[in-house]
Amino acid sequence: YLVGGAIRDKLLGLEPNENDWVVVNSNQKELLDLGYKQVGKQFPVFLHPETSEEYALARLERKVDKGHKGFEFDVSKSVTLEQDLLRRDLTINAIAQDENGELIDPYNGINDIENRVIRHVSEAFSEDPLRVFRVARFCAKFKEYNFNVHESTYEIMRNVVKSQEIETLSNERLWGELSKAFNTNNPWVFFQVLIESNVAEEYFPELISNDLIKKKIMYFSDLKIEKDVFLSLVGFSVDFVESFGFPKKILDLYFIF
Repeated sequence: YLVGGAIRDKLLGLEPNENDWVVVNSNQKELLDLGYKQVGKQFPVFLHPETSEEYALARLERKVDKGHKGFEFDVSKSVTLEQDLLRRDLTINAIAQDENGELIDPYNGINDIENRVIRHVSEAFSEDPLRVFRVARFCAKFKEYNFNVHESTYEIMRNVVKSQEIETLSNERLWGELSKAFNTNNPWVFFQVLIESNVAEEYFPELISNDLIKKKIMYFSDLKIEKDVFLSLVGFSVDFVESFGFPKKILDLYFIF
């Protein structure tokens, strides 16, 4: 089944950047025998031998420890497509399409796309704290489509902040979300969501009621300047830059400015 962002983007009239697939009723040996290459030893994701697109075995996850590595996977043939979709972050990313083009939408993602709602699929959302930043990034990406975060999702995001699981996130993962947010036309929206979900209050207080940073981000967004220069000019604190793991090429510019 084709799943996730490719389906979401097609429904929004966008050209998908990549295709992700879920494989039901199979196992590691069958995929390896067909020439697929496994990504890592523990993770049930495989690359197609010709297209290099990602094919993941349908899986259940169980949180057994803190951090994004603290999961146990069940990838047995009994795991259904609906069970796999249930563990995904947002309803708009939990839609699948079969080989006949029929859409499978057990968690009403199509309705949320039509109503421009960003909503978590289930309580499993809170098991990976990076999802808080993913929501912020999707809000920035889809600002021009007038998407808004559902209040129930804001509530679960605030609970993630209270759990202090965000402190388990690596700089690299945080940088990945921030960097993608600055590839959008509305990066300030990323920070608006962090403020609304109490992430900023707990970890990045310099973002709150800071008109100068807000005005700079919105001003440079309109100028469409190169991202590395943009991030160097905003005037984030050294603590912020370290928390988000800015790469060296941007740090060099940051300290020059």
